[in-house]
Amino acid sequence: MSGKVIILGAGAAPGVPSLCLGWGNCNPENPKNQRTRTSTYVEIGGVRFLIDTCPNIREQLIRHQIRGLDAVLYTHAHADHVHGIDDLREINRISRSNLNIYGGGKTLRYIKHNFSYLISRPDRVKNVVRVPSLVPNQVKGNHPFYVKGVKVTPIKLLQHCPECLGYVFNDGEYVHVADFKRIAESAFKMVTKRPRLVVMPLTTPFGQIQHAGLDEVMGYLGRFNPRQAVINHMASECDYDEINAATPEFVLPAYDGMVVNF
Repeated sequence: MSGKVIILGAGAAPGVPSLCLGWGNCNPENPKNQRTRTSTYVEIGGVRFLIDTCPNIREQLIRHQIRGLDAVLYTHAHADHVHGIDDLREINRISRSNLNIYGGGKTLRYIKHNFSYLISRPDRVKNVVRVPSLVPNQVKGNHPFYVKGVKVTPIKLLQHCPECLGYVFNDGEYVHVADFKRIAESAFKMVTKRPRLVVMPLTTPFGQIQHAGLDEVMGYLGRFNPRQAVINHMASECDYDEINAATPEFVLPAYDGMVVNF
């Protein structure tokens, strides 16, 4: 199937510039260094996915005129990946129907506890003029599910607290990796074809306790062996031109509004 990915936001939790560090190592003259928090739009065979709802999701959806979704996939329960969830009410208002959201057990428990007012049942649509109407679907690592014929397989991302999942689409056509320090060995068994595109996070080039550095990211990219790759989720330590110069031709740093067809 043909596909398209839009990097709605390319930044880590503080965004760039951040309130604390400002532009950091990033050149403020390069507009590709200005980053909102990370959410990603994926379209495969006409089926529309949103991965994570960052706090900037409202302006991101407006900017790209994304007015309909078939599913929202959550990677983990950190605020920069979840806390724009209330803005999904606009998708409900347009469709006048429920919207299915997917995530691991701990992630969905966090959403149900902190945003209980937006949870609905498959057989009941809330008054979408007033509140969101989202139906939670729990998924498990290495157990595929289907959304309108598109196969989606969660994969386990390790040593990032809390529980974190990546997603493999159609056995590897597209692979989306969220925050991680290590990727479970079982994840590579879920990718049975050479990926057309892999998106990987790089919070800082040197890495942290819960985040892989550039050397680790490139090592995992070598194992996935994609035709093309995008490095996403970059904090103010990651200058666009410096990351671009440090990576091979098939790897590109992300920027807000980046569109990749595959």
